[in-house]
Amino acid sequence: MRVLVTRPQPQADEWVARLRAAGIDAVALPLIGIAPVDDAAALDAAWRELGSDAAPALVVFVSPNAVVQFFARRPPHARWPAPTRAGAPGPGTAAALAAQGVSAAAIVQPAADSGQFDSESLWLQLRAGDWRGTRVWIVRGEGGRDWLAYTLRAAGADVRFVQAYRRGAPAWTAIERARCDAALAAPASHLWLFSSSEAAGHLRTLAPGADWAASAALASHPRIAEAVRALGFGRVDEVRPDFDAVRRAIEAHAAR
Repeated sequence: MRVLVTRPQPQADEWVARLRAAGIDAVALPLIGIAPVDDAAALDAAWRELGSDAAPALVVFVSPNAVVQFFARRPPHARWPAPTRAGAPGPGTAAALAAQGVSAAAIVQPAADSGQFDSESLWLQLRAGDWRGTRVWIVRGEGGRDWLAYTLRAAGADVRFVQAYRRGAPAWTAIERARCDAALAAPASHLWLFSSSEAAGHLRTLAPGADWAASAALASHPRIAEAVRALGFGRVDEVRPDFDAVRRAIEAHAAR
């Protein structure tokens, strides 16, 4: 059985490498394309502000790519300000922050035993604070869920969005197109791994009219599972988006 990892790059290749090291046949088939913003002036201004007395109390990064693209504009020798916390909705984003040198003490993320890794779970770690008049940034791509911003604003925070990248449908290579065709031709020997509702929407565009009734998928959140089921996938199982949980779910699926 082959696992198709639909995360954007470079996270797709990172997951493929870990799955292969665990003895699982996996390949990358990104369903989201990530690109830098056309004008990085706002990112550069954000970094200047981070290095000043006007730095926000909290910067939330919505994904690993938000971290990668934001830190790609970090000025030489700039350090993460000690008073500023960095919010992560899940372990992948937290790991990306750590890789950029943000200390574990500065990172706030959902509890390890959270039922889901998302904005709601992150808020459980934040809600005890007094947010009245507190400045918060949310680093993301174009658009996205606004739930956390609304919740923080309702608690009195001054919330600002910082766009760090552009997101859209990927431009598949011939190899990637062939991987999709193979999965459609032999659905029983393939398992899709989804980590984004948007990815499911892009698959509809990239494979118009495809019949997914015999196909199976793992989805890392109930909202994502709902989007994949709407595509017509015959079996969609929900899984926590941490590596060990995904590995166990893949092995369980292969054993059926």
